Amino acid sequence: MKFIHTADWHLGKLVHGLYMTEDQRVVLNEFVKLVEEEQPDAVIIAGDLYDRSVPPTDAVELLDEMLFKMNVELKTPIIAIAGNHDSAERLSFGSSWYRNSHFYLTGKLQKSFEPIRLNGVNFYLVPYAEPGMVRHLLEDDSIHSHQDAMKAVIGKIEETINVNEPNVFVGHAFVLGGNTSDSERTLSVGGSGCVGQELFEPFSYTALGHLHSPDAIKHDKIFYSGSLLKYSFSEAKQKKSVQIVEMNENGSFEVRYHSLAPKQDMRELGGYLEELLDPSFYEKQKLDDYLKITLHDEGALIDPINKLRQVYPNVLHLERKINLQDMKQRDQVTAHREEKKSELELFEQFYMEMTTADFTEDKKQVMANCINEVLVEEGAK
Repeated sequence: MKFIHTADWHLGKLVHGLYMTEDQRVVLNEFVKLVEEEQPDAVIIAGDLYDRSVPPTDAVELLDEMLFKMNVELKTPIIAIAGNHDSAERLSFGSSWYRNSHFYLTGKLQKSFEPIRLNGVNFYLVPYAEPGMVRHLLEDDSIHSHQDAMKAVIGKIEETINVNEPNVFVGHAFVLGGNTSDSERTLSVGGSGCVGQELFEPFSYTALGHLHSPDAIKHDKIFYSGSLLKYSFSEAKQKKSVQIVEMNENGSFEVRYHSLAPKQDMRELGGYLEELLDPSFYEKQKLDDYLKITLHDEGALIDPINKLRQVYPNVLHLERKINLQDMKQRDQVTAHREEKKSELELFEQFYMEMTTADFTEDKKQVMANCINEVLVEEGAK
């Protein structure tokens, strides 16, 4: 059987003050075309359909539109779960009668762990749930972390799993060893939000959501699809895609990756202001992309962001390279701070923390004279 694995749509996402709904619509229409071409036996959406528990109206309408196109018009079964950004209760609405059209949506974790069986493959749907909720549901006081909770849930699944058939786990979790990005919400403090790779050994394929890179983890049977779009500049170099999985009767499978091309990419640019505003440079750029620009200029600049937006209308973030160097220098100076210093040494330290410029002998002499004058005045009082 063939299925397509996607996740982390985050409909209604706000990035640097900009709603991404129309960008999401463009990519989702491309995704629907892929479903029409591939004619899979199922589409898996592994959590975070929305970006927040109470999504904007436009986001709700967009999800409704896309699910209708795939499930009703194309008659494609859909397997979906809630992620940590979703409201489990809201997504659970209507799930009992959705199944009549082969739309299998699990918002809240249930005590029954019966799989969805499609074309000889068993799909186990495990939506995101806090450890406390799992502890209460399973009446197991030993559950305190996400590792404990996932181990207990999979333990329940293993009680009835048919190991002679292909079994697919659909979940939303942070698997230990995965690479994160800035746009993902931390599941818990420290390492208690992580789950071990070994827990998913009983499954032929593990379809996960939460981490936004399709390369977040390297494993033979555990896969993240990655997010629908780039949602932070830490993802600028990622290539977003979905997995097309063709599974055999013995549980073996082959994976193909299909890239999703947004209307506007999210990129980083760096250089001097004059260079970035030079037609010979910007005429080679896609000007309407979402940009983070790092300026290399050292001196004072008058309204650089508005000058840049005359050429690049979607500059979302602007920073100075010298400020980044100053921050790094301040951190280094602070780490090597000495306990006892003279007034001149303290000022030199302050100067070095505030700027990357050299504290020359001339500057040192001027400051030394000022300090001496103050000390003399204080002594005369």
